[in-house]
Amino acid sequence: PVKSSELLNESMTSTSATDANTSTSGHRDRVIALLFEQIDIAAAAAMESVDLRQELRPLILRATADLGLTLSLSEQADLEEDVLNELTGLGPLEPLLADGSISDILVNGPHNIYVERRGCLERVGAQFRDEEHVMKVAQRIANDVGRRIDATTPLTDARLADGSRVNIVAKPVSLRGPTISIRKFADTALTLGSLVGRSCSPAMAETLRVATAARFNILISGGTGSGKTTLLNALSALIAKTERIVTIEDAAELQLQQPHVVTLETRPPSVEGTGRVTIADLLINALRMRPDRIVLGEVRGGEAFELMQAMNTGHDGTLATLHASSPREALTRLEHMIVMRGANLPRVSLVRQIVESVDLVVQVKRYPDGTRRIAAIAEVVGMEGDTPTMQVLHEYEAEEHDDGSVTGRFVTGGLVPALSRKARDHGLEAAYLAAARP
Repeated sequence: PVKSSELLNESMTSTSATDANTSTSGHRDRVIALLFEQIDIAAAAAMESVDLRQELRPLILRATADLGLTLSLSEQADLEEDVLNELTGLGPLEPLLADGSISDILVNGPHNIYVERRGCLERVGAQFRDEEHVMKVAQRIANDVGRRIDATTPLTDARLADGSRVNIVAKPVSLRGPTISIRKFADTALTLGSLVGRSCSPAMAETLRVATAARFNILISGGTGSGKTTLLNALSALIAKTERIVTIEDAAELQLQQPHVVTLETRPPSVEGTGRVTIADLLINALRMRPDRIVLGEVRGGEAFELMQAMNTGHDGTLATLHASSPREALTRLEHMIVMRGANLPRVSLVRQIVESVDLVVQVKRYPDGTRRIAAIAEVVGMEGDTPTMQVLHEYEAEEHDDGSVTGRFVTGGLVPALSRKARDHGLEAAYLAAARP
């Protein structure tokens, strides 16, 4: 193990004692600032956590003595944890990441941090020292996944080691200081069965189970934070272990448990403006990789054209998400994204290809009380003129109350599914029909 002397910079200087009657956070910041002047950060980062903690203890005692501070055992333990978080983790964000009740962490500058618990936002007392401190943490997150964040590249998407999704915005784009938005990855991956009763009905779950097994092309539609990726993970878990799965995302966060999974991630351009790899590039390449399934994290632009082509050329069972407020709006957005791609097709031909590509649209929604549910499952059944026609198999009838709570019930319409013939090819017609019965 590296000795304490190896952690110290050669330029270590002593500091005179100062007034000890300051706040606990002030003590912490002063001690950490002094330690960072003395410690070789690179050497510390290379050490195991247990060894580093042992090496830090005498250094912390010496730093507190130099500053004329007296700390209790609990304060010293807290300080050790803070220093470790600063050296090897994400500073004041580490306790929030460890809190299982928190689903989102929102940093709005150094002194303004919010979290989401059970669907509700609340401000927490954790703070960074200053904007420079926020930027150091942001750069550590970005560097760990080969990305950058600075004044020339003020926007970036990244991920943490556990798969949590991160978005970072720096100055000059963010006027009030650097912002970090973290969508935490669940400690335990939710299965479709675990969603029954709170997020969907048994009939909804059975329809989705059969549709996935029958290789339906499924779009998961919803707003920000509505649970699209959670449901995508749950459906992906239903794919047979014998299939080769290619996942494509901006920042890889899907956690598939099957043995044959290829994970692809986009790449931003370099400082010279070269080397960019887009979702569309990865989709085109994925078709050459002999995939049994393509799982696309989110459709948000011109890659919609490549997605439609993949669905139309024998790659059944494709799963993808996109932002839309209803199943019909999901198809409209898909059409608009393809048009933005520059596809020079008559509208009738374009809509026909979309109808022939997409089998099922699953609408998920985050309600005012923070609950997330599957709001509707709709089949794409054909066209009337140049307009796609759909039929809703299941939906959630919600009633919002004055106190912000939401109650409702899951309803199965009793319509005869139009896609039962596709389920028949996989021996699942009876199961698909049964799931649609009220």
